[in-house]
Amino acid sequence: MQAIMEPIFHVVYLTTVITLGIKMLTKSKDNEYFKLFGAMSVILGLGDSFHLIPRIYALLTTGLENHAPALGFGKFVTSITMTIFYLILYKIWKKRFDIKDSKKLDLTMYVLAAVRIILCFFPQNDWFVNNPPVSWGIYRNIPFAIMGIIMIYLLYSYGAKNKDRDYKNLGIAVTLSFGFYLPVVLWASENFFVGMLMIPKTLAYVWVVLIGYKEFKQAIK
Repeated sequence: MQAIMEPIFHVVYLTTVITLGIKMLTKSKDNEYFKLFGAMSVILGLGDSFHLIPRIYALLTTGLENHAPALGFGKFVTSITMTIFYLILYKIWKKRFDIKDSKKLDLTMYVLAAVRIILCFFPQNDWFVNNPPVSWGIYRNIPFAIMGIIMIYLLYSYGAKNKDRDYKNLGIAVTLSFGFYLPVVLWASENFFVGMLMIPKTLAYVWVVLIGYKEFKQAIK
């Protein structure tokens, strides 16, 4: 069943976020806000495709355990593109609420992103083997989690303060994505069912894209 349903889910997910992202990029004219949403969506889809396409191939052929290098490289790429995703989401937040004086916050976000990406390059991650060390999964996700906490606070608090339901929902979506992702980092190698939390985590990111696309559709009417 997994070999059938999971590839279908991945194909629908990748097609959806990349298609919506391209639409926002190509039809938003000079609107930088929606171009950022479009770029963020395309980067999300393309980054995840480095992991999900090999995963689909593995499921349809000889199994996940026989494709560790390809899957590991995909996870490595996705780890970097997800970091960029949150930097773009941060810029979207700044654009939406016209944030000007944010040098300290800018520095914090970019330093956290740089640390996360640098940690991803350490050979101790053992990207290309089955069951890589959980410890390094934790190390590289510490700065990523801090970025997520900052974004949850910014999105939800500014949404509440400005009575902006979409941004409150963005805060909730990011909260859910991390809530589903962190158990996977800690325990997915020990329990198959914990790994299945990646499905609702993925749906949370689809929700983020759909929120931006809904604003885009309303704006171009």
